[in-house]
Amino acid sequence: MKITKFALTAAIAAACLGGSVRAEAPAGTSADYDYYSEDAAPVVSAETLRDYSSVIPAAAGCSDAPVSNCDSGCGAGSCDGISGCDGGCDSACGCGPWKLIDRKILGFEVGGWTQLGYHTYNNTLFNQHADRIRLQQQWLWAEKKADGRCGLDFGGRIDYLYGVDAQDTQAFGILNNHWDNNWDHGIYGHAIPQLYGEVAMGDLSIKVGHFFTLIGYEVVGATGNFFYSHSYTMYNSEPFTHTGVLATYKMSNDLTVYGGYVMGWDSGFEDNGDAFLGGTSMDLTDLINVTSQYVIGRFGEAGAQNEVGFMTSTVITTQLSDSMQHVLWIDYLDTDGTGRARERQTFDVNNILLIGLTDNVTWGNRFEWYNIDKGVYGVTTGRSDVYAYTTGLNINAGTNLVFRPEVRWDWDKDRVVGNELGGSQTTFGMDAILTY
Repeated sequence: MKITKFALTAAIAAACLGGSVRAEAPAGTSADYDYYSEDAAPVVSAETLRDYSSVIPAAAGCSDAPVSNCDSGCGAGSCDGISGCDGGCDSACGCGPWKLIDRKILGFEVGGWTQLGYHTYNNTLFNQHADRIRLQQQWLWAEKKADGRCGLDFGGRIDYLYGVDAQDTQAFGILNNHWDNNWDHGIYGHAIPQLYGEVAMGDLSIKVGHFFTLIGYEVVGATGNFFYSHSYTMYNSEPFTHTGVLATYKMSNDLTVYGGYVMGWDSGFEDNGDAFLGGTSMDLTDLINVTSQYVIGRFGEAGAQNEVGFMTSTVITTQLSDSMQHVLWIDYLDTDGTGRARERQTFDVNNILLIGLTDNVTWGNRFEWYNIDKGVYGVTTGRSDVYAYTTGLNINAGTNLVFRPEVRWDWDKDRVVGNELGGSQTTFGMDAILTY
């Protein structure tokens, strides 16, 4: 099974990279997937997806506004701590998104978002409160980016979450209610999914503390995903957070390398294993990015349970035209466990196609094949397949508000998922996200 799936992964990747893709770079499309960058990029990289510091892209025309001179070096005024080194469209041009606090406090930017969501059926993938409008994420963050371009620099970040998503975001990797794992408030809860310090010098930066994983394409924060609903892959087969040390080194304009030590999966400041987390993000062309991330070692160690193994996640992002982007996301997970730990083996393929219809509306499609060999939804031997197709829109109502209606079809071929799915299910969902 391992050889077959590795071969299939290689074949899919080769097929996607074998042909040539010709298209013009996007010209400031306002409905790009990249909500974290005020200047739209032709390819969305893993590093960009993890940047929770900014919000929905600026309105049309702002991409032509003058920016600071920091990109061209460390000249006078480029590191003033307010408008320098950030680039993009800020209050100087008057057309940027509204911010909760428009000035830095002791060098820290402050922001957040409020997400309200509704869906007709539960799928247990975060969305677990059907037929009710719920506060899913009340998110606040404070961050000082460590910028090594001007020499040695220090920074850090803290994220706070309240809502029905918090209990899926807490440090649940160890069953002893450590860190934020018992901060529950009925169906709601509190979580601090990130708390880390950072040091940077030149092209090298190092995070120390509690931070989001590099693995995968979808993220916990609502502003980092195109779709309201999540994939089986992200929820069942990937870590959400780690605690440890992670280095990022920009080897060139086209290649970034990651590597570090983490204490297992989904735990706070308590040892839950020993693992290597790392990988690469490479721009093959101006239009194609390949990001490959790995985690190898002990993922969970608490009492009698011990899960050991590896997983790899590859994301190939291709800008097909000014208004069309394709994402191929492939994961493979294989672990062994003792005691209460799960032995898991899954292979997952997601195809995502995003099409800009207007300056403010993007149409997205996601098709997922989630293959379970063991360890998920009670599968112990053999092979079970779950499929999901989601189609939906992102509707930008200005620079701070986005609506994400969607329709999702799930097919549970072997009826292993259970709950309300029971073989097949059609779900309507929609949320609204206000960023500030």
